[in-house]
Amino acid sequence: MLNHSWPIIGFNLFVLAMLALDLYLHRDNKEVTLRHALGWSAVWVAMAVAFNLIIFFFWGTLSPESTLSSHEAALAFATGYLIEKSLSVDNLFVFAMIFSAFAVPRAYQHKVLFYGVVGALVMRGVMILAGSALIARYHWLLYVFGVLLIFTGIKMAMHKHDETNDISNSRWLKALSRRLPMTDGFRGAAFWVREHGRWMATPLLLVVLVVELSDLMFAIDSIPAIFAVTTDPFLVYTANVMALLGLRSLFFVLESLMDRFHYLNYGLAVMLSFVGVKMLLLDTAWAIPTPVSLLVIASVLGASIGLSLLRKPAVATVIALPPAGIPLPK
Repeated sequence: MLNHSWPIIGFNLFVLAMLALDLYLHRDNKEVTLRHALGWSAVWVAMAVAFNLIIFFFWGTLSPESTLSSHEAALAFATGYLIEKSLSVDNLFVFAMIFSAFAVPRAYQHKVLFYGVVGALVMRGVMILAGSALIARYHWLLYVFGVLLIFTGIKMAMHKHDETNDISNSRWLKALSRRLPMTDGFRGAAFWVREHGRWMATPLLLVVLVVELSDLMFAIDSIPAIFAVTTDPFLVYTANVMALLGLRSLFFVLESLMDRFHYLNYGLAVMLSFVGVKMLLLDTAWAIPTPVSLLVIASVLGASIGLSLLRKPAVATVIALPPAGIPLPK
């Protein structure tokens, strides 16, 4: 459990205030421009850096009973944030497939991501508290998580994001569609509308549910990963939340570049496998220090993104020229 309640209460009030501001600024359901997304992405990263500085200078006040020094706590937060941020990029591929499968208009995508992130914050908060309590009681669970992450890394290296039809054709989604009265198309940005004398859900509500389910599946991998860095619930929770808050803006920044990230899956796979190995070595003489973990994770992530961007697009643009002897139009 948390050592003191007031730091987490203050942090959650800050998060609620930022979510309210974000909802107010996007109340008109307009398309998010690249410039706007870049600006907000920079704001969220700056806030994470500022929060890490608060941890560094005031850790003794935030958690006086912690065995971590302020330097160790700040380093653990930075490493955990980088892990969650990099794994959230993989979420964005799935979100893009979901929007494509359901043909969600761009003007409504931000609203879907907003409520998806709010749900994810609640789910992850519950999972982190439960995970912290279980690890405190059953330390051997860390080794189970380590093995799970290694297998997840291997699976991720072999997985490709091209099964868009599996999302819209899943059994549970079809069953929900049959049991839930639903409109035959979107009704603006509404989740529910009253038609034919009864309330009916719109496809946008289904999209939010699919986004929530996909994030739940990713959380099963990402939360154990951060426990390899620290088991302090405050650091685990705040690193997760700060990474999630910038997810919406990051989606619109990377949307046009997603087809260029050919090697990102391999980078994330190596990162997860490395974190799994780190978990297995926690209580041995070969335990991997947190600074080394931060360096390895940052290097692998940077290399996978850099190599992806350096690779030439698979399809080159061909410009047809008129036959020789015919003058070009002026």
